[in-house]
Amino acid sequence: QVQPVESGGGLVQVGGSLRLSCTASGRSFESNAMGWFRQAPEKEREFVAALWWSDGAPYYEDFAKGRFTISRDAAKNILFLDMNNLKPEDTAVYYCARASVSRGIWTGDNWGQGTRVTVSS
Repeated sequence: QVQPVESGGGLVQVGGSLRLSCTASGRSFESNAMGWFRQAPEKEREFVAALWWSDGAPYYEDFAKGRFTISRDAAKNILFLDMNNLKPEDTAVYYCARASVSRGIWTGDNWGQGTRVTVSS
């Protein structure tokens, strides 16, 4: 399995923006869908957004709608997450993963190492 590698996290002020990227070291993700998940301190990992690799159709958790945009560069095998109007509650480690959906619930596997996002108020 190709392990994803995330980048782009950092420290940002409330209302700021970040772009996260995820690559498979130049290889294909070998997945029909890819997603972003996050884990805040002392909380369970949760779904953020996912897309179908073939057509880029996106899906978002409610808190991400209108603020986050998931996209991909299919030619370069890169997954992105553009995050705008960041809030302190967005502070978490963000993970890229192979995604799948069942009964409307997105789950991931083949996790990357994650990239930390800290939003300061």
